[in-house]
Amino acid sequence: YLPIQAIPDRVKAAFMSAEDKNFYNHPGIDVTGLGRAIIVNLQNLGSGRRQVGASTITQQVAKNFLLTSDQTYERKIKEMILAFRIEQAYSKDRILELYLNEIFFGFGAYGVAGAALTYFDKSVNELTVAEAAYLASLPKGPNNYHPFKHADRAIERRNWVIDQMVENGYVTREEGAKAKAEPLGVTPRRNGSYLFAGEYFTEEVRRQIIARYGENALYEGGLSVRTTLDPNIQLIARKSLQNGLLKYDMLRGYRGPVTHIDISGDWGVPLGNAKGLEDVPEWKLAVVLDSSADGLTIGIQPTRQVSGELVKDRVEGTVSKDDMGFAMRHFVNGKSVRAKSPAEVLEPGDVVFVQKNEGSDNTYMLRQVPEVEGGLVAMDPHTGRVLAMVGGFSYAQSEFNRATQAMRQPGSSFKPIVYSAALDNGYTPASVIMDGPITIQSGNTTWTPKNYDGTVAGPATLRSGIEKSRNLMTVRLANDMGMKLVVEYAERFGVYDHLAPYLPMALGSGETTVMRMVSAYSIMANGGKSIKPSLIDRIQDRYGKTVFKQDERGCEGCNATEWKNQPEPELVDNSEQVLDPMTAYQITSMMEGVVQRGTGATIGELGRHIAGKTGTTNDEKDAWFIGFTPNLVVGLYMGYDTPRGLGKGATRMKSLKIGAARPPPVAP
Repeated sequence: YLPIQAIPDRVKAAFMSAEDKNFYNHPGIDVTGLGRAIIVNLQNLGSGRRQVGASTITQQVAKNFLLTSDQTYERKIKEMILAFRIEQAYSKDRILELYLNEIFFGFGAYGVAGAALTYFDKSVNELTVAEAAYLASLPKGPNNYHPFKHADRAIERRNWVIDQMVENGYVTREEGAKAKAEPLGVTPRRNGSYLFAGEYFTEEVRRQIIARYGENALYEGGLSVRTTLDPNIQLIARKSLQNGLLKYDMLRGYRGPVTHIDISGDWGVPLGNAKGLEDVPEWKLAVVLDSSADGLTIGIQPTRQVSGELVKDRVEGTVSKDDMGFAMRHFVNGKSVRAKSPAEVLEPGDVVFVQKNEGSDNTYMLRQVPEVEGGLVAMDPHTGRVLAMVGGFSYAQSEFNRATQAMRQPGSSFKPIVYSAALDNGYTPASVIMDGPITIQSGNTTWTPKNYDGTVAGPATLRSGIEKSRNLMTVRLANDMGMKLVVEYAERFGVYDHLAPYLPMALGSGETTVMRMVSAYSIMANGGKSIKPSLIDRIQDRYGKTVFKQDERGCEGCNATEWKNQPEPELVDNSEQVLDPMTAYQITSMMEGVVQRGTGATIGELGRHIAGKTGTTNDEKDAWFIGFTPNLVVGLYMGYDTPRGLGKGATRMKSLKIGAARPPPVAP
């Protein structure tokens, strides 16, 4: 929303010339224009032509804010009456300001500021005379003057507006002639605020704003939203998760092409209509033009011009046998088959994903979208600010956010909650628990849990139990404490809203989300204080008033009008203490051992002070790792959307390798 003072005179002149040249002189209705419209409409009676109007800018404000768009005399009379009243209530500048900020321009743009960004990817202050004139031509009918579908009509209308600006004395004849000679120059901007790699994050923000304020407020309320996202960490998170999923998937072989097209004619046309992954720009769609024992000759999907038409040039490349080595193991009728030649895997007309080799102009690697998925969240443990979120391999492929929407069993990554409850209630890291067989009788059923590797270690300390992720010790510990206490801590940490008090839940059998687990670990990382995860720092309305602020800490003295040698104001942290600070220190120390000596030793290769815990669910269906430094908590899981086994040993190692893909930022 722009105040009238921030809108350049040439832009205001363009709209007044197009819509209401007498705006500053009439009382809300232009009598001369109205008379002219009546004469034209009488002449057009019976011709089938649409009636013309003589609405002033004030009348359009009345219609847009208070009335419908019905073409009736009754509505027109109401519009005139309201226009008179608006003129009496507001200044001319205020009326023009309302008009320029509310009108619809097409392409989903409301208001002149949004239209300048949408059509020309520039601010209002940067608009040329020709560009301002084109925008001024759009309110009459955005679709009628579409810059690509009806380019000739759009230029004709724009030039008419420029002529009116010359006639009204806003620009000289030379300036007008120069502006009319320019092309439309429309360069559409991607709709909305777009941040590469942040699609899952921004969609979650959108859902939260709609839930809080409604859809109209989001799209038409002029809200300014400041999020918590850190673009650098987001890029690292996306790359780490994608690379980990790809490496796992490639070991399982190639499942075949995306689709098949006819290449007997211009292969660029059918290939151009195939849908790729726009949020994975490293990958391109390509069609196999020839396949042999040495590799593939491929045609790369042609790009589109601003108008949406395909470019005429066709680019070809090659994929060597080595660059598609993983595909030599491929699936035929559901069975894995080992191929000797690329020609046995793909044939001409097959559409595939490829990625250009670094430092090469026309050689590519074969790619495929992984079946396995995952979710990742990075959070500041002291504030709950979500710094990065990845909800899957590709948002373009699947909008389902596995970081916030996927309910999965956390497995052994839940054990620190059980151990925290124990430490808070009399146990110590050196307390000894029997790591031995145990059978739980419940009614007519019995349950005999086992350790991951099937072995037992006898008496062992709690520290050793969490480092080696011993299931039997955890079950015995939960049984000794009572599951009611475990349930209380699980709900206090926010992992679950309502957890059934059954012993298998101590091993993470209840379903939760990555976001909730990361929030729980943040409590252990920050000294035991509760946190509320947030993707939004602040929301302001169109007038700059803050309507939401994430930081709820109090600050007495922050708004002092002058300094009188008083001490600096301090932020008062009013967060609830849900875990004893000593317990938080002890469980953090124990989880450092997980990384240094236990199941998370792969992370230890980073050479950082990191605490964390691995997690594996029944039948190897999910792999988890959640780790933290003093200022960052990162959690992720990997698994199929329709749960099935990942393979013995693959769960723990793959989640660790994703987590270790890049050292997390830490305070110096």
